[in-house]
Amino acid sequence: MAPSVTRIGMIVPPAQGFVPPEPRQLYPDVEFLAKGLGLTEMTPEGYDSVIDRVGELAADLAGEGAEVVSLMGTSLSFYQGPDFNRDLISAMETAAGVPSTTMTQSVVDALDHLDASTLTVATAYGESVNTPLQEYLSASGFAIEALRFLDIKDVKDVFDVTDRDIIDLADRAVEAAPDAQALFISCGGLQTASITQPIEDRHRLPVVSSAMAGVWGVARLAGLSTRRDGFGRLFET
Repeated sequence: MAPSVTRIGMIVPPAQGFVPPEPRQLYPDVEFLAKGLGLTEMTPEGYDSVIDRVGELAADLAGEGAEVVSLMGTSLSFYQGPDFNRDLISAMETAAGVPSTTMTQSVVDALDHLDASTLTVATAYGESVNTPLQEYLSASGFAIEALRFLDIKDVKDVFDVTDRDIIDLADRAVEAAPDAQALFISCGGLQTASITQPIEDRHRLPVVSSAMAGVWGVARLAGLSTRRDGFGRLFET
């Protein structure tokens, strides 16, 4: 494992460039830096309008002292498929000169870590983003038993989604696929730190969310311990 670092850079979709809440909840002693892409719409066209800035922002974060960098937007890194995600990681590492990853890569690694190959999926997206997500997961070896979604297009609307909204969405996804080995909640803007464990307890099923897997993946890349009690099965191993 790589030596532990204490300064982690994150490229986040909104223009404001705020550090998401989950990283600081899980790692209060780590310094997190963030840069915003300025994404306004969760559509392929919206992603196309900002994706070319990823390398530049990775370099900016490294210039401010980030020792590892992650693109903390799931759909930004899956919408053009696995090869594109790998190219994004390579471009970030080339531009920044530090180890890099994406939220999508962290999600795939987390699902593999939990030996979950049959999934039920809950997303914030509309159909134009759900379709490439399903294609990405299938190409990565996962079987999707069901998919339920909130049909949100405007990025700012994601932050109005409540815990109750996410729990209800998770209930619908799990009920539609009783034989799934895990629930995947996709969209880094859906805040899930406080509800991951309750959803797992409710359904007796591992939960991998973009928000939590994104932190898990970049922490692991940084050489930090991923053992955290009370945040679901992913953080218990």
